[in-house]
Amino acid sequence: MLRRLSLALSFAVAACPLAAPAAELTAPEMRWLQGIAPVVQHARQQLGLPLDVIVQPQDAPGAAPLALGFVDGRCKLVLSMRGNAEAERPVESLPPELRGPALELMAAHELGHCRRYLDGAWHGMPAGFVAAAAPARLSPELQQAWLDMRTTRREEAYGDLVGLAWTRERHASLYGPLHAWLVQQREAEGLPGSHHDTLAWLRLAATPAALAGSSLFDGAERVWRQGLGD
Repeated sequence: MLRRLSLALSFAVAACPLAAPAAELTAPEMRWLQGIAPVVQHARQQLGLPLDVIVQPQDAPGAAPLALGFVDGRCKLVLSMRGNAEAERPVESLPPELRGPALELMAAHELGHCRRYLDGAWHGMPAGFVAAAAPARLSPELQQAWLDMRTTRREEAYGDLVGLAWTRERHASLYGPLHAWLVQQREAEGLPGSHHDTLAWLRLAATPAALAGSSLFDGAERVWRQGLGD
């Protein structure tokens, strides 16, 4: 998920995801920072992505616990845990051995958004594809809302596939249960065709072999293109 940031209300976690003074961080924030650390380090060291980690110090009830912003050419991975009672529930419902890999999947999802933004492709369609037109029966306002929903859905699908590609590379033996967990989360989130309905793409990635590629993004891109017609 992509979100706008108010950096004045945030404090940055320095080059190492765990470098902020521990006194400034809550126990849930420390757990999540430790969980996403492998993805952050890979993004910076192997992929060379301009990625910062931001912890929101103010209460953020109902916010996505992990999201991405984009400011001045840099991706901002944003943690919003405070005053957010439901933030940990999806991950905490998993068996302990899946919780760290699930946090990595979530962070890798945001890397997908980062890559798309840096490539100047955000909300765009790849060459050879044309976005569907909004239903003519809708008012102009609803037509724009429909188009916004479709573009968000495409980006969320790409993020999900990058998250699963990371799982394939780093936690292949856990791919099945983590894929099932992601499907469960998406089924619970909304109506068919809505912003987070990525199920058509998740079905195409039911096995890790579907996401085989020369990089974290290549396999995801191929499966993403396959699902664009749904």
